[in-house]
Amino acid sequence: MRESQRYIIFLIITLLCGVSAYGQDEDETQLYWVFFQDKEVTDQATFNATEHEFPHLSQRALDRRAVRGTITGPTYRDLPVAAIYVDEILGAGVKVRTESRWLNAVSIEAHPDYIAQLDGNAIVKKTKRIHKISKRVIKRNTRDDEIYLTDADYGSSYNQNEQINAVAAHELGYTGTNIWLLMLDTGFYTDHLAFQQERIVAEYDFIQGDSITSNQVGDPPDQHDHGTATASAAGGFIDGALRGTAYECKLLLAKTEMVNEEIEAEEDLFVAALEWGEALGADIASSSLGYLDWYTYEEDLDGETAITTLGVDYAVSLGMVCVTAAGNEGDHDWYHIIAPADADSVISVGAVDASNVTPSFSSHGPTADGRIKPEVLARGVATFLAGTDSTLDFLSGSGTSFATPLVAGACALILEAHPNWTPMMVREALMMTADGNTTPDNTRGFGLIDVVAAIDYDFGIVAGDVSGDDELNISDAVLLLEWVLADTEISEVEFDMADINDDLQIDILDIVVLVEWILTL
Repeated sequence: MRESQRYIIFLIITLLCGVSAYGQDEDETQLYWVFFQDKEVTDQATFNATEHEFPHLSQRALDRRAVRGTITGPTYRDLPVAAIYVDEILGAGVKVRTESRWLNAVSIEAHPDYIAQLDGNAIVKKTKRIHKISKRVIKRNTRDDEIYLTDADYGSSYNQNEQINAVAAHELGYTGTNIWLLMLDTGFYTDHLAFQQERIVAEYDFIQGDSITSNQVGDPPDQHDHGTATASAAGGFIDGALRGTAYECKLLLAKTEMVNEEIEAEEDLFVAALEWGEALGADIASSSLGYLDWYTYEEDLDGETAITTLGVDYAVSLGMVCVTAAGNEGDHDWYHIIAPADADSVISVGAVDASNVTPSFSSHGPTADGRIKPEVLARGVATFLAGTDSTLDFLSGSGTSFATPLVAGACALILEAHPNWTPMMVREALMMTADGNTTPDNTRGFGLIDVVAAIDYDFGIVAGDVSGDDELNISDAVLLLEWVLADTEISEVEFDMADINDDLQIDILDIVVLVEWILTL
């Protein structure tokens, strides 16, 4: 949203209502982004006039872009980073870690003095420190029969599916078939029987640079724990024991985080994994990784700054639904969401327990620029998951990490029902049918999702669309303000769209809810 729009909304409301920098030894090498000025092709116009080939882009990715993307084909940003530029910055002791086509950047390991020299290089647009990831812990909780409602088909995963109305969606025939789900996490125990139905179509270890995402020599024993758990919640399947929300989807597995080290590579590996999965044709990306250290709330969590946030926004523009954890910082001094949950196109997910109560650890909004966060909620307390002690090991885990894949799986069911829906349509459908959609706030967002209601969501008559242009924007807020101030006589249909909080009157409360919606969308 443009700043001018935010200012107008601020005026409407006014009228009606009358982390410290990280220190490191300067003698050590550090990790940096190096952004280039161009790709030896100076601009989009030059690109358009030139023939290019994109062997890394699958036909599935191109088809998805054409149907669901605001960017519908290959662009300038799909070109590789110019090899001649990379060679030019490779001084003594400099190591390239990853390349990003989208950002036109490379991540490198170098001494700070060398980076200072690069800042004066004509081919370099800017340099920036790479940030690390906030850690999470899987808790092996005691299973409680009152929490784990069992079912002959679902086992102990029944309740977490039933709570978001996914069981009913499954009964309607939506199981995630033909939907590709990209999981970004720590690694995956692919021998677990939950993943043995030829469901894994691709995997890549961005840490070691190979195609093995399960534990390897040198990995800590718990390297694959978190990823195994999240993937099982979204797409795992063992009849009678566990069903992920989209238990017949295809999985793309990206290993992007080293659990035993606070290395700073994970931010760039996250972006690299997004690009990899998008190019292969992933429909949805699910990430329970949250970036916190070195970011400040006021300056960075504005939806326009963090590198991972920029990556997510671009992925969405290419037609890929992106779902991410809000964070587990709610009961800490820093209680805010974490990047990339601040993106304005992402579906950020908070947690609830079996009784639909939000736990204290679930991170709060708003974003630095005032948008409501998280978007939605799902089961994130004692969630039933696959474990790594054996091929039939299970555990329960708590955190927004485990609510997130449930929502990602829900997105798969929605896309199965509506293959032409864009990521922003999926996002809107989930938000506007969640149980708190008329009273969103910065603890619960728009509330607990309802998969069937989201599938049935009607974009034809949108609550709050008083201008009738089929979208919620500043014109709706201005017109609704005029109606309230002038006590304008309106039609029954207009009344239904304007009475956003369903209290049978059009007043300031409707405008406040509408403004919150606009700021969130």
